[in-house]
Amino acid sequence: MERLSVDYGKKSKLEFSVYPAPQVSTAVVEPYNSILTTHTTLEHSDCSFMVDNEAIFDICKRNLDIERPSYTNLNRLIAQIVSSITASLRFDGALNVDLTEFQTNLVPYPRIHFPLVTYAPIISAEKAYHEQLSVPEITNACFEPANQMVKCDPRRGKYMACCLLYRGDVVPKDVNAAIANIKTRRSIQFVDWFSLPQYADLKLISVGIPCKKFLLVLKLVN
Repeated sequence: MERLSVDYGKKSKLEFSVYPAPQVSTAVVEPYNSILTTHTTLEHSDCSFMVDNEAIFDICKRNLDIERPSYTNLNRLIAQIVSSITASLRFDGALNVDLTEFQTNLVPYPRIHFPLVTYAPIISAEKAYHEQLSVPEITNACFEPANQMVKCDPRRGKYMACCLLYRGDVVPKDVNAAIANIKTRRSIQFVDWFSLPQYADLKLISVGIPCKKFLLVLKLVN
């Protein structure tokens, strides 16, 4: 990261930080490595998307009905998140964004660049073809701590920035209605200078995927 900062100082540097968990730990020094790496990330990364193995482990057990999740199961879920974040680079959409806009809209202060990632819906293959989820349902699911990729509870604090990335057959009308419903929930608090309806604060991407039966949404918040 330090070398990249020197060689490509003007380029936006985004990274995915995967933090260890005791359930799938392979080395006793993992916590120490994480702390030291995070310190480097503060100085040499512009935006770092956080992923917690413990949170993903629990999601695999609860939502995907996997009794003993392996690294393969965890990595496949992380791959879906990376795919959704970079989807606008690979597909045409109504309101696509580039990677630079993540830094611009999600990072209010340079050192506070660790957005939380939430992905919905996360359901097993057996249930995928039998459940018909709507835009409001998957949007509400994104604001549930159980669907976060990091073990924490944002309801005890306030959001500074929010970005919603939709994939599938999504229309802005449905999204606006879902957002209006979210704003009425008292458990979701934003800082005073945050204005959700503005385009600078809410990023909407409508991206076509091969099977339009499915709707996906990825939430990035800081």
